[in-house]
Amino acid sequence: MLDMTTADAQSGDPIQYPKARKVDHTDTYHGTVVADPYRWLEDDRSAETAEWVKAENKVTDAYMAQIPYRKQLQQRMEKIYNYPKYSAPFHQGTGDMNKWYYFYKNDGLQNQSVLYRQVGLDGKPEVVLDPNQWSADGTTKLTVFSLSKNGKYAVVGTSKGGSDWFSYRVMDLTTKQYLPETLDWVKVSGAAWQGDGFYYSRYPKPEGSALAAKNDNHQVFFHRINTEQSADRLVYEDTKNLQRFHTLATTDDERFAVLSVSDRGQGKDGNALFFIDSQAAEKTFAPIIADVTDSRYSLIDNRGDVLLMQTNDKAPNGKIVAFDTEKKALTTLIGETKYPMADGGVSTGGRKLFVEYTKDVVSEIQVFDYMGKRESTVELPGLGSVGGFGGQPEDTFVFYSFTSFTTPSTIYRYDIASRKSTVFRAPEVDFKPGDYETKQVFFTSKDGTKVPMFLTHRKGLKLDGTNPTLLYGYGGFNVSLPPGFNPLRIPFLEQGGIYVQANLRGGSEYGEAWHEQGMKLKKQNVFDDFIAAAEYLIKEKYTSSAKLAIMGGSNGGLLVGAVMNQRPDLFRVAIPQVGVMDMLRFHKFTIGWNWIADYGSSDNPEEFKALYAYSPIHNLKPGQNYPATLISTADHDDRVVPAHSFKYAATLQEVYKGNNPVLIRVETNSGHGASNTKKNIEDAAETYSFILWNVGVKALR
Repeated sequence: MLDMTTADAQSGDPIQYPKARKVDHTDTYHGTVVADPYRWLEDDRSAETAEWVKAENKVTDAYMAQIPYRKQLQQRMEKIYNYPKYSAPFHQGTGDMNKWYYFYKNDGLQNQSVLYRQVGLDGKPEVVLDPNQWSADGTTKLTVFSLSKNGKYAVVGTSKGGSDWFSYRVMDLTTKQYLPETLDWVKVSGAAWQGDGFYYSRYPKPEGSALAAKNDNHQVFFHRINTEQSADRLVYEDTKNLQRFHTLATTDDERFAVLSVSDRGQGKDGNALFFIDSQAAEKTFAPIIADVTDSRYSLIDNRGDVLLMQTNDKAPNGKIVAFDTEKKALTTLIGETKYPMADGGVSTGGRKLFVEYTKDVVSEIQVFDYMGKRESTVELPGLGSVGGFGGQPEDTFVFYSFTSFTTPSTIYRYDIASRKSTVFRAPEVDFKPGDYETKQVFFTSKDGTKVPMFLTHRKGLKLDGTNPTLLYGYGGFNVSLPPGFNPLRIPFLEQGGIYVQANLRGGSEYGEAWHEQGMKLKKQNVFDDFIAAAEYLIKEKYTSSAKLAIMGGSNGGLLVGAVMNQRPDLFRVAIPQVGVMDMLRFHKFTIGWNWIADYGSSDNPEEFKALYAYSPIHNLKPGQNYPATLISTADHDDRVVPAHSFKYAATLQEVYKGNNPVLIRVETNSGHGASNTKKNIEDAAETYSFILWNVGVKALR
């Protein structure tokens, strides 16, 4: 049985954590013996693990109950979050089905957004799919809605409890009824229509725990509607390379099927590319890029026989190339510039290419024709981030969304001929954007690199070192952190808080070179950047170590764990969320092998040394005064399995003997992110309450 004593959080006595059993388990890596005393916590199905989780949540709940304004903060978050949220409209179809425009809407606090459609842009909306009806707790999500070219059918993908496993069904949109078939074990997949069916990717049914078992042999199938999954045609698999991803896309006219093959498990950051021309006699895949390298290629569309693709091959900032499928010739269509092209940042509509570039992390949209001729720059509403611009070839206008740290996502209609934007839908949120300001600053990292970050706070802020400050970062996987609005952040700003978002190396903010400076043996650069960001905030008197919190999720959770080991004196609060904490074993679970391209692998002697030097679990040491720490994970996280956070929490609670709380919060029926609105708000309220309480805020303003 688990030995634990529940803490009386109100008494101020030291917290008594559950006592986790230690086992005598070691692994040897290239001659180095590494202990793993909490290996048993990797078993997410064991009764002992479940009992430990229950005991940990009991301690955390008791601690959180002492914070007098937790419910008050949650109520404020609910109020500010409670406004209608719309997606941009989209449509696809031929004949009578082309009349329908689809869009998502959340009335405010619905657990899941509802999919509607209407005739034209002014018709009466009708419900197509309401995921709120799919589960009692609202944690079953709509993950894919992919319209067929004629608009008559749609692939409907769902996931339960936040899992990355999808199930697919097909809906007849003339009747809004499902066809009889169900497709299971779908993961890392879209739905690429061609004729009377679609391509998708799946794994064989996993052995053992579906949420923790290693995923091997990613296969591409073609499913013909009104047939069972067992009749699906296997299109592609590679049994000699089981840890590769195989995904397939089709061009807008459905003529070409383009297969992407990536091998991140072998440390390759790019992909190979193959195609089938449905008009050709030969129906086997022909190479565009025959071998997997570190260069990425992604399909945009076709121009007759020519495929248009985005790539960073010999162009770290990105370019667009054209591949002539008849001549087998690859040429540059839109060349590289000094500003990076956003990864996946090319949209099509009205036979135009809308290309997103980033200038110091702020979006700019250039418009080109399909021959690569630049036509215009979209005049955006301000400095921020955009998304959208997708449409059909015959469209005369497209929609896009614009957001910034103080601007809720607003939908604009862009007229292609006049090149003018008009507001289509603007939300009304219960806060005054004019009371706040955002500034971008550049600080110097350890090696002299200039790194940008955004600071958002009330106007008239006093630089006296007393402001509660939350520093957020990610720094990896070519992921950029652009400006964006989050209503759950506003209550923290209302309490005089400063929200800081650092654009660390490892992301895509300045192209592939920026990404590479935060990969593998250079990963320490990311941690140095984050530490330098904190030092800048303290030096400039925005805050002090006593008022500074850090937060990050997934790869950002690793970031938080690593820097609080390296500089525990620098931060008062640490929030590692769903983090990758065991850098020696991450590739042993689900699709963790996919991260080797960014992290390296403990199977490699040189990379092992680098990983072991910063792995959060392996660098926790007795005698350190660690920050107040709230670790978070979820029982259905099958991307970064909860074992990472379980073992990290058990180790931290074992070695730390100070007075700061070191807690873990394990959410149920959630995955790598909150699985519904209710859980999202509850998690934010707990997190921000923990931060404010531990930086000395005893009552809300």
